[in-house]
Amino acid sequence: MVVQPTVARARVHDVDALRGFALLGIFLVNITFMASGYPGNLVTDPAYSSTLDDVVRGLSSVFVDMKFYLLFSFLFGYSFTLQMEAAARAGADFAPRMLRRTAGLFALGALHIVLLYGGDILTTYAVVCLILFWMRAVSDRTAIRVAAAVYGVVLLSTLVSGLFLDSSAFLPSGAEALTAAEQSTQALRGDWGDVIGEHVGGLTLMAVQAVSLQGPTALAMFLLGMVAGRRRLLARVRGDEPVLRRIQWIGFPVGIAGGVLYTIGGGNGDTLAVTASVATAPLLTAAYVATLLRMMHNPRTAYLRAALAPAGRIALTNYLGQSLVGLLVFTGVGLGAAGSFSPLATAGLAVLVFVVELTVSAWWLRRHQYGPAEWVLRWITTLQRPAWRSTS
Repeated sequence: MVVQPTVARARVHDVDALRGFALLGIFLVNITFMASGYPGNLVTDPAYSSTLDDVVRGLSSVFVDMKFYLLFSFLFGYSFTLQMEAAARAGADFAPRMLRRTAGLFALGALHIVLLYGGDILTTYAVVCLILFWMRAVSDRTAIRVAAAVYGVVLLSTLVSGLFLDSSAFLPSGAEALTAAEQSTQALRGDWGDVIGEHVGGLTLMAVQAVSLQGPTALAMFLLGMVAGRRRLLARVRGDEPVLRRIQWIGFPVGIAGGVLYTIGGGNGDTLAVTASVATAPLLTAAYVATLLRMMHNPRTAYLRAALAPAGRIALTNYLGQSLVGLLVFTGVGLGAAGSFSPLATAGLAVLVFVVELTVSAWWLRRHQYGPAEWVLRWITTLQRPAWRSTS
């Protein structure tokens, strides 16, 4: 049975556009791990140690790293409320629909890890979404308090670890890390077996990061996004709200200062540096959001929403597509170019792929209601095959 899309309320295009913007930031980070085994081992590739290379890495560390997954997580929580509304419009029970959707997301994430990219976030989102699902009936006040408590615990734990634990005791020496990084890069250049082995081999570290940092911070952002979705905060933005300017005035200086401390402190290789980022990254992320909202509602720059929204509307497909590009360019399954791109070339490729995604997404949605991955996930969610072609 093919289900034609039902008449729904108007899409919140600001949400789609923000999600599209987040895709760029996430890819700028992920592609560095796709392109080389060195970032994952917390060392710099000796082949790319020029001043220009250091500047590019530094700019990414200050302005991009650890910022955009927060935005993606917030929008996930916001979209959770949209899923509740969709179930209500369809007259369906939300619980089984959402649980099937979560299971489908986890399955896609597991395949993503094995076949495309080991640094997947979908499986973490799926697991954390179960907590959000369990908390879906709590009041806004409770959701905000729990989010603050969870984020506070993460911040406190990283601070205590940085002050009282010697992280070097848990990390390999510089020489050992360089050797492991070269081995990882060689594995990426290998065949399917080598690539899958490299992806699966990183599962333990990914699980530790998910439990200690990404999972709890994602939950905090999920809860804040759920509250924002309930209040339809992104459905009635005008762009001239004074609060947006205040967020910019606070978020940019504090967030950038924290990013600088994170960068000069050693990035992910130093726990205190990570603490500085955890404490300030939400403010810089909020400043990005406020700036983009103001620009999208300014007649002179409103084209940004039209450009970004289609990519955000099929964000899952684009996220997986980015990993597919990384697989085909950097691993031995494709061109085998791992370790041969400078930081500037890697960032340039990410931007180029993103521009292509913007174009292809707009073209695709003129003909289809859903992206390919979204189509599969919706089928799993509703247990009815959606229409493939758009009826508009």
